[in-house]
Amino acid sequence: MRIVHYGHACVLLETENARILIDPGTFSTGFENERDLDAVLITHQHFDHIDAEKLPGLLKANPDARLITDPGSAETVEKLGLTSRTVRPGDSLDFGKTGIAVVGGQHATIHQDIPIVPNVGYLVDDGAFYHPGDSFFVPDQKVDVLALPTGAPWLKVGEAVDYLRAVAPRVAVPIHEAVLARPEMHYGLFTNLAPEGTEVKVAPRDEFTTL
Repeated sequence: MRIVHYGHACVLLETENARILIDPGTFSTGFENERDLDAVLITHQHFDHIDAEKLPGLLKANPDARLITDPGSAETVEKLGLTSRTVRPGDSLDFGKTGIAVVGGQHATIHQDIPIVPNVGYLVDDGAFYHPGDSFFVPDQKVDVLALPTGAPWLKVGEAVDYLRAVAPRVAVPIHEAVLARPEMHYGLFTNLAPEGTEVKVAPRDEFTTL
């Protein structure tokens, strides 16, 4: 398995038989140049996870890619005139021989006065890779590689460390870092406080990383 981190929440996942782009949002760059995608997956409706300006062009350049949305982002996609499948926790997806389980359900709490929106996580190949979106949902399956949220209005570093410990992956790849001026500080905390057996591996921007 290889990944490309296009900044913030956007990750390209390349398995043996599928190329899957997750959360191409406005804080991410470079994903719009991808071709031969099998799927584009959206975890939730916030603009840093779905770029409404770039998404139509991305799908036009990838006509075979299936667009998958959560219930909250389905309306955004419909207004763009795009065809998508809306998924909910408990659903499953298949792209070639790559299977994805849909988990989670709700966005993490930002503030008590802000309504909680839907959020789904994508668990690839029985836990080989897990993108939780903006949530602290811990799947039942053992996770090998976790896309670890690093900085957000709904997140403090202690919570991120606790989430890292709860999931206890073999490798944690920090994502969702665009709001931080110095994400390396959080990366260092993850490395120092990670559970035994977990390696924190920062994926370079715009380059494949073998995991």
